[in-house]
Amino acid sequence: MAEPFIQFQSITKTFGGVTALNDVTLGIGRGECHGLMGENGAGKSTLGKVLAGIHRPDAGGMSIGGMRHEFHSPRDAIRAGVAMVHQELAFCPDLSVAENLSLGRYPRKFGVMLDREEMARRAEKLLAAIGVQLDVWQNMSELSTAQEQLVQIAAAVGTNPQILVFDEPTSSLAETDAQNLFRLIEELKTRGITMIYVSHRMPELFRMCDKISVLRDGQYVGTLARGEMTPDAVVRMMIGRSVAEYFPHYLAGKTGATVLRVRNLTSPGRFENVSFEVKAGEIVGFAGLVGAGRSEVAKAIFGLDRRATGDVELDGKPLKLGSVKDSMRAGIGLVPEDRKRQGCVLVMPCQANISLAILDRLRRFALLNRSKEKQIATKYFEQLRVKASSLAAPVNSLSGGNQQKIVLAKWLARGGRLLIVDEPTRGVDVGAKAAIHGLIDELAQQGFAVILISSELPEVINLSTRVLVMREGRLVGELPRADATQESILRLMAGVGKHSGTNREDKSAAENFL
Repeated sequence: MAEPFIQFQSITKTFGGVTALNDVTLGIGRGECHGLMGENGAGKSTLGKVLAGIHRPDAGGMSIGGMRHEFHSPRDAIRAGVAMVHQELAFCPDLSVAENLSLGRYPRKFGVMLDREEMARRAEKLLAAIGVQLDVWQNMSELSTAQEQLVQIAAAVGTNPQILVFDEPTSSLAETDAQNLFRLIEELKTRGITMIYVSHRMPELFRMCDKISVLRDGQYVGTLARGEMTPDAVVRMMIGRSVAEYFPHYLAGKTGATVLRVRNLTSPGRFENVSFEVKAGEIVGFAGLVGAGRSEVAKAIFGLDRRATGDVELDGKPLKLGSVKDSMRAGIGLVPEDRKRQGCVLVMPCQANISLAILDRLRRFALLNRSKEKQIATKYFEQLRVKASSLAAPVNSLSGGNQQKIVLAKWLARGGRLLIVDEPTRGVDVGAKAAIHGLIDELAQQGFAVILISSELPEVINLSTRVLVMREGRLVGELPRADATQESILRLMAGVGKHSGTNREDKSAAENFL
């Protein structure tokens, strides 16, 4: 048997008393695409960051190609041929795409002046290599999350690495962009590049990976070869048991009165003439491609779009558009698509984040009631089983799934009538996903009106009473639960209508999105 190209030996890493990796020994062959799976907090991203020079292990070591390496910084790793595509997007938002892609290695004229033309050519070449076209002088802050992810992939591939670590690379990508990434990975494999692929999406891993290794609670559990990979085998290794598909219990109850009524909601350049209703005890799913306008509609209802016009009523009372304060007072909560930048304050402790939406209720004579704040935070911290050292732990020390639980806890503490959840399980493992699905179901049982936005069609289909489909800023169809299938939704998303599937051309168009 050939010696592993990458060898992790007894890697241990702790953060503030929490053990992220515990004596992990794992070998990866040259030219493999090797999958890493595990629940949130299992240590997958941490192991990737050790290889990429972002974290230094407390104990243990690693070798590449038989040579022992100890990286003190990401620059050391890049020099050794290691690049990483991060789940957390890290760019300078006020710099352009071209400037970000040249960070640390700006081209110069005569060794002094900045060569902007060369910078643009370099950026366009990097993007073209992964099949992307963008205005390279556009600021990063103007890009969508999906576009930012594509720029990051281009930056990593552009270093000509011999090892690439992908950490949830498709979590923000539309299906077409994801397919382009898969083709790129296949090409990289033919060039002998070794890849570590971290993802919660089993179909991706089964398609792309030669082997899958599983971590649980920071420890190495085992490795499955291609012929051994099945969803049940992976899940059992991840959480020690199989997980059945969650069936929502709220469907056994009756819906109540109309909570939200939206008429002709419009925002120039984003969406137009969107009209729908949501009743108490109902989960209405929104499906559509990235850029279809789903998140933009949610933000307008929550008061984040000052250009929005139209009529929105909550419990029969008109809602003032463009005012987050009025929306919150009316009983609306929003779990945003980007939890790191919009859902929580990463450097603040869990307790402070949970209480962010109820500060008006915790103040007395301009002072914050710390005792009550801790009592409320403890309740939801324990109810959602957040994995953290304590309520005092900063949110940026938590895994992605536990950060999402903190965002949900914030709105549970607030209460209300309508909760909008945008991509609630993005980057979340199967165990945490089942817990979040159960929580959304429980809210509907309690009489909440829920709007669910997700790019994962099985999630939308499984949880929703009915599914609304958006395309290019317009609401193009509504499907009751009984008619909501992946094919019927994809037909509406692709613009080929609601057909029986006998037309080969229509069917082919829909299948291109699968």
